[in-house]
Amino acid sequence: MAGHSKFKNIMHRKGAQDAKRAKQFTKILREVTVAAKEGGSDAEHNPRLRVAMVAARDANLPKDRILAAIQKATSSADGENYEEIRYEGYAPGNIALIVEALTDNRNRTASDVRSSFSKFGGHLGETGSVGFMFKRIGSITYPATAASSDAIFEATVEAGGDDCVSEDGVHEIICAPESLNQVRESLEKKFGTPENASITWKPNSSQLLSMEDGEKLMKLLDALEDCDDVQNVIGNFELPQELLQKLKNG
Repeated sequence: MAGHSKFKNIMHRKGAQDAKRAKQFTKILREVTVAAKEGGSDAEHNPRLRVAMVAARDANLPKDRILAAIQKATSSADGENYEEIRYEGYAPGNIALIVEALTDNRNRTASDVRSSFSKFGGHLGETGSVGFMFKRIGSITYPATAASSDAIFEATVEAGGDDCVSEDGVHEIICAPESLNQVRESLEKKFGTPENASITWKPNSSQLLSMEDGEKLMKLLDALEDCDDVQNVIGNFELPQELLQKLKNG
């Protein structure tokens, strides 16, 4: 299981099973707020907001809360201002992690992230300390039910995407960051709004962990996921099949 995308998919399911709704709602509403501030309240002309609203719908987030967040973000100069910050560090097993956060308090977020790394056997590094191990990409995901792998791949090529990986119930389309909007718009015409469309990180290579290091890593990742300010965690790891099955079974 590569740390780039499959982990996020499994953690999404796990989060739903654990009913961590409050934290999930907080993260989604922050993304809605930032997207609306950045590109306006019209989801038809704001791709980031459109994807955030799909995530909100899938999480059963009340519509009035979504609309309130958009209204607050676009109608008041005194609304909440979230800053996008990236942290880099090492996890158990010498795994490289990139942590992306949206925060209104840099000191609080840095303290929480550093504490999580220290408590669970990792250490936080300087910006750029692990970034060279990853490549910046555009990533678009659809559920396996959206279309066949052949249809998705053919559409990806036609849209100018670089690759399409279909596994674990998900189609992931990979493209150059600058091509994200073009590829996404082309795919939307055929398959509807994707589950996610964002510029993210993909590891250049991945490391297979032992069961022991894998379990330690999961504790660190759980701690980071529990931080309200953390939006995404990307790593260059592969989990052993035994642990992967354990995660899938909840």
